Amino acid sequence: MVDVSRRHWESWRQTLFDAGPALCVLVVLAALVIRYGLPDDVNGWTGLVVQTGLGVALLFRRRAALAVTTAVTLGAVAMLLSVYLAPGLLVDAADEGALWVPLATPFAVSGAVLHASRHRLTWVLAAVLTLIATRPWDTSVGVVTAGLLFTAVPVLLGMYAADRQRLIQALTDRAERAEREQHLLARQARAEERVRLAGEMHDVVTHRVSLMVLQAGALRVTAPDERTRDAAEELRAAGCQALEELRDLIGVLRSSAGSPATVASPATAASMVDAGPGGSSDGSVVPLLADLVAESESVGVPVNLVEDGNPLFASPVVARTAYRVVQEALTNVRKHAPGAATRVHVRYGADRVRLTVSNSFPTHPRDTALSASGSGTGLLGLRQRVELVGGTLRARPEPDGGFTLDATLPAYVPTTPMPENSRHGS
Repeated sequence: MVDVSRRHWESWRQTLFDAGPALCVLVVLAALVIRYGLPDDVNGWTGLVVQTGLGVALLFRRRAALAVTTAVTLGAVAMLLSVYLAPGLLVDAADEGALWVPLATPFAVSGAVLHASRHRLTWVLAAVLTLIATRPWDTSVGVVTAGLLFTAVPVLLGMYAADRQRLIQALTDRAERAEREQHLLARQARAEERVRLAGEMHDVVTHRVSLMVLQAGALRVTAPDERTRDAAEELRAAGCQALEELRDLIGVLRSSAGSPATVASPATAASMVDAGPGGSSDGSVVPLLADLVAESESVGVPVNLVEDGNPLFASPVVARTAYRVVQEALTNVRKHAPGAATRVHVRYGADRVRLTVSNSFPTHPRDTALSASGSGTGLLGLRQRVELVGGTLRARPEPDGGFTLDATLPAYVPTTPMPENSRHGS
């Protein structure tokens, strides 16, 4: 979040830094005009115009510090020459305490040291201005003191400001570097946690489900009646599908922990295309949305399914995620909006899959016990599942009393295949 007040203060401070010195010189010149009146000869007007022009040039001392300091130095040289070649033109030669450098000198030389201290010309110009201001060939305590105040002191102040600016920049860079390192450490910790979670899921869940599948397969072979064999086959198929989905989820966890930008090889992409409807390259079965629609219609929930595009664009992981989104949405409709007309619209694109599940106002009375069942975190878990594959999920109520679930998923999500022995629940 940007600190607007701080940004405005920095803008005003920069404006004052640019305009303040010029205004200071112009105010001094105005005070002199008010005190002594306007010049009555060409020499006086020439000096006033030179001083005013160099004062206005201070507006650019940050953007063109060397150019402004060079102009001020040339003005000082002109004032020095005028004392001997054209007395009274730019300097009153009768005034022994008069400064032979422009009023803009301290601001110009300090700006040059601050913004161009690494340039050799800066120090040459500062030396020339100091020499002219102190006039060592005509020693005078007052002249030397005033000259040092006009040149040497601003140089020291500019050096201090430049060192302070470099120190602040170094501390800022160090803080930003530390913050970036902290973000990298946090990302690494999250990646390691994903890997640990994937390992735990594999070790705990896969083993038990594999045993359940094996036991169901054995029951199907040894069951004495057809009804039991059919139930065992359904149980075995459900267990196999759970293992496939768990494998894909673990692959997503591990690939996200390793490299989110992993690119599939051409062979992998080709095998995905060749998998055909309802299947994937590894033989896993991608669940069909039509089955969910049929299940909902069998319990009295009318659902209109519309699919646009080619489903082959979606990888198995994305297809299963879309399946889970529709499954959760239809479950919520059955629980919270019984009898509501529901529409499922899926659009398959080359780079993304967009699906929308919307329902109207419920037409049947709500079952309180059914509505109160569940943990209440279905949408939260669904959003986390969608974000896990790099998608977005939005849920919003409609003005007519209905509800809309809108999800956008990438068409392809790379996964890290599990070892062969892990696929069998070893």
